[in-house]
Amino acid sequence: MKIAFKTDIGKAREENQDYVGVFKNLDKLTFAIVADGIGGHQGGDVASSMAVSHIGRHFEETSFDTPLMAVQWLSSEVRDENAQIIAKAEQFTDLHGMGTTLVAAIIFDDQMIVANIGDSRGYLNRDGKLSQLTEDHSLVNELVKRGAITEDEARTHPQKNIITRTLGISDDADIDVNLYKFKDKDRLLLCTDGLSNMVENDQMLSVLESDTSTDQKCEQLINDANQAGGPDNITVLIVENNQEDDQS
Repeated sequence: MKIAFKTDIGKAREENQDYVGVFKNLDKLTFAIVADGIGGHQGGDVASSMAVSHIGRHFEETSFDTPLMAVQWLSSEVRDENAQIIAKAEQFTDLHGMGTTLVAAIIFDDQMIVANIGDSRGYLNRDGKLSQLTEDHSLVNELVKRGAITEDEARTHPQKNIITRTLGISDDADIDVNLYKFKDKDRLLLCTDGLSNMVENDQMLSVLESDTSTDQKCEQLINDANQAGGPDNITVLIVENNQEDDQS
């Protein structure tokens, strides 16, 4: 298994409020996590860094007998972290209203748990196709589901940045958690909306399936988002399940 990640400030923002990390637990399972801070100068970077560092550090102390145990742990951990972010925001006036999106994965031998809250996304590249594993918790996605706007219209909708579920801000931190097969040659992509808003799925697929290293694929996706305008921070994390490499 190969893992690479990269984060970039983009071309318009004054600071990077995205955070990303990869951690191992006592069973040598891999936990990959990407967060996109919300709140501008009100501490979005604090919320995203708290989520990544706290949950990641706690993961390192875990041991799971089954994927179900990992699902239960992650759901509980996110609720606890939500309370911590809210408490810190209430403690400091300049952090009031801070929050973060989150997309994360726990990788087992042939399965993976993928979880999200907000509009940071998880994708699966398998057999020449790219599938979105996560559902955005956003106003425009609700409009798409109701048939009020099309997916193409959602990409440029003026309210596309309104998030309906976050970590922090509200006591309701209901994270979506799903279990998937993780087969040989599969690739998992976790990213913030700085990538998904700017790079089309077919271009992501082309990069993921290119004959380049995992690091180079991250670099190329970042470059593609910046070439498309780079209005936001951009974070990309790729997990390639190459069992031949693991056995060599």
